[in-house]
Amino acid sequence: MPDDWQRALVVAAHPDDIEYGMAAAVAAWTTAGKEVHYLLATRGEAGMAGVPPETAGPLREEEERRSAAVAGVTEVEFLDHRDGTLVAGPGLRRDLAAAIRRHQPQLVVTGYFGAMWTPPGVSPAYVNSADHRALGQCVLDAVADAGNEWIFPDIAEPRWSGVQYIAVQEMSDPPHEVDVEAHAATAVASLSEHRRYLELLSDVPVEEQAQQVIDMSTLTEDGGRRVGFRLYWG
Repeated sequence: MPDDWQRALVVAAHPDDIEYGMAAAVAAWTTAGKEVHYLLATRGEAGMAGVPPETAGPLREEEERRSAAVAGVTEVEFLDHRDGTLVAGPGLRRDLAAAIRRHQPQLVVTGYFGAMWTPPGVSPAYVNSADHRALGQCVLDAVADAGNEWIFPDIAEPRWSGVQYIAVQEMSDPPHEVDVEAHAATAVASLSEHRRYLELLSDVPVEEQAQQVIDMSTLTEDGGRRVGFRLYWG
């Protein structure tokens, strides 16, 4: 993974998306002195069964801020789009482009946004979230939009054409990897901050759930050995 950059913007659809994998790499970067900001398109308010959105949204926002702090991230921005109904189009692109101008990253990171989602060792595949699919394409487009003065002329922030790299999470056969062996415990702790959310998903203790997620879905030892790392994020 290239490291000739200083500031990254990690873009996700919902609170906890970053912690299901990317936070391990984020912890590696912040430990190395990189500056990383988080941008969330929604507050995840539709993601907690039995908890109304007006309660879930603020709760999940607070969990995300605590989770980000564990990984060394102090700036977390929410665009406040409605959870579950992200639409790939000019409206979302505009908001993302404005945020890229505000944060001025050299690296933009986002999650996997293909149609199907197959975690390592899991079968059959899942249909990927509609929000993930919509967001990913718009992130790619918004990087270019952020440097164009005419596509969204109403954006007040000055143009930003300084993005050198766009990284998209890909666990099946990633072309680039980040060695995160030293940051596995941080990744588990970061995900564990989504405590109320995880408690609703399972009766398994939160820390145990988080450890299982990191072991299964993010830090793949066999794949890591292929590139010389015991644990890796791709």
